[in-house]
Amino acid sequence: MQPAKITRPKFPKGYVDKPVSFVDWDWVAAQLEESKHYWLCSVYPNGKPHVVPRWGVFLDGKVYYDGSPETRHALNIKRNPAVSVHLESGSQPIILYGISSPAGKPSSELGKRLSAAYKKKYKEMGYAPVSNSFYGGGLFVCTRHVGTTWISLIEALFKFLVDEE
Repeated sequence: MQPAKITRPKFPKGYVDKPVSFVDWDWVAAQLEESKHYWLCSVYPNGKPHVVPRWGVFLDGKVYYDGSPETRHALNIKRNPAVSVHLESGSQPIILYGISSPAGKPSSELGKRLSAAYKKKYKEMGYAPVSNSFYGGGLFVCTRHVGTTWISLIEALFKFLVDEE
């Protein structure tokens, strides 16, 4: 995967006239890795948005999350894979736009890494999938991110783009 291309987003005059710095990609990646809750927005067939909280993990620059292929978000992305993924913070938001799809059966190595990441975040909440838990389906991945974030009331901001080759 290519490293994130970081640029300043364009805002209307008066929103952010003189930001003091860029947000570092390592900070963004750490927030995505540590977040226990993600908000996933998909689109109903009639064009209305559908937003749902998801547990997931951020590995290799991708957001992995699981759920039944029969859930509303899974049915939505089957028809339209365009999604946005947000973290919970309103003062330090990270907003990703990408393509979500079934991840398929992960390799043994990826299954182990996914299991370890999920257990680190959710074991205390009673969720601890094993490395082959995702072999039967129900694992989704969000890739090709374009995103925006800002911290400390627009002290620093950036827009980033990550495209899969």
